[in-house]
Amino acid sequence: MSTAYVVVTLLAAAMAGFSAAALLLRATWVVQPLVEYGVPRSWWNLLGAAKAAGAVGLVAGLFVPFLGVMAGAGLVLYFAGAVVTVVRARSYAHIPFPLLYAAPAAGALVLGLAA
Repeated sequence: MSTAYVVVTLLAAAMAGFSAAALLLRATWVVQPLVEYGVPRSWWNLLGAAKAAGAVGLVAGLFVPFLGVMAGAGLVLYFAGAVVTVVRARSYAHIPFPLLYAAPAAGALVLGLAA
């Protein structure tokens, strides 16, 4: 296990965990765009839980590599869905935000597969 893999994985887990907490705690800067994008409020807890599970899975993947790969793949798919949601809402200026969170998750996935 390389140092780069550990650092990128912990960064991705921290970012996903922060994003999950912000959504679950209903931070205005997170939920207001969701309302604008048309994401139903009934989905918010599930979306927050998915990000939290991805964060936990990435950390667990440091000890059980298969879990880390699955968590990384799940987070990449999650944030790809977020990009699609932003594009469908025609909020093109917001596209960088889910990509910012997807990048370390993708990096953790790639490094996990390479390990």
